[in-house]
Amino acid sequence: MNQVASQFADFRWSFSTLGCPALTLEECCALSESYGIASIEARTLESTADLPRLFEVRYGSREELARYLGSQSASIDFLDTSLKLVGNDSVSRNEFLKFIPWAEAIRAKWLRVFDGGTVSDRLDAESFEEANDTLDWWTALKNEKGWKVDIAIETHDSLVHATARSQLLDAIRSPIAFIWDSHHTWKKANEPISVSWNQIKDLVVNVHIKDSISIASARHPFTYVQLGEGEFPLNEVLSLLDGDSYEGNVSIEWERQWHPYLPPLETALSKAKEFAWF
Repeated sequence: MNQVASQFADFRWSFSTLGCPALTLEECCALSESYGIASIEARTLESTADLPRLFEVRYGSREELARYLGSQSASIDFLDTSLKLVGNDSVSRNEFLKFIPWAEAIRAKWLRVFDGGTVSDRLDAESFEEANDTLDWWTALKNEKGWKVDIAIETHDSLVHATARSQLLDAIRSPIAFIWDSHHTWKKANEPISVSWNQIKDLVVNVHIKDSISIASARHPFTYVQLGEGEFPLNEVLSLLDGDSYEGNVSIEWERQWHPYLPPLETALSKAKEFAWF
């Protein structure tokens, strides 16, 4: 891959803590500062995804966590939850709601939720209704409570195909925002990057990027590799974002938590720095 031009340095770059799952929040903040990265996408810290519990243990109060983050150069724009748009229940909804007070306190912009369901070119009737029910539940509760944080749906499974997304968008009963996992729409749906982007670009608030080769790994029919050393069209993605003056986050999702064969996150951040991304 040729070195990426430095115009991408203006993006609001981020990294997912999936790439450094054992680090403390303080260590993640130091890492972001050392690379000049503006935002952290928090999924795992100190080897747990139960961030509300971890924050309570480490900081004691929401005010103390907000005070600490206010002193740092990076913010947490996204808190990543495990809630699924399709396939949730009262237990998973209650676990999700535990994130809200912390998100409000630190002024996080978004709570990540998965699309859920299964990879298919269309949503079946049950999945379609479940998705709308979840969106209606969230919208009513958010409006009732006056919360500022909102949900962003990651294109991970049932919404990786343009047809499935169109079904939902054509009959949506509630506002929607996307985290575009550009690798998954490209790899799982075999969808051209431009097709995905042009369909949802006005709704995208975060873009996940990574790289892979078409050799099976333990968890997937592909293997993640160093940025620029695989088959994923990184230049095309970043150029599309730049050409449309995209203002949301761009997050390096280095999935070392799930794929321990990957080297430390610093190797990916150093490669991005080499490409003059930030």
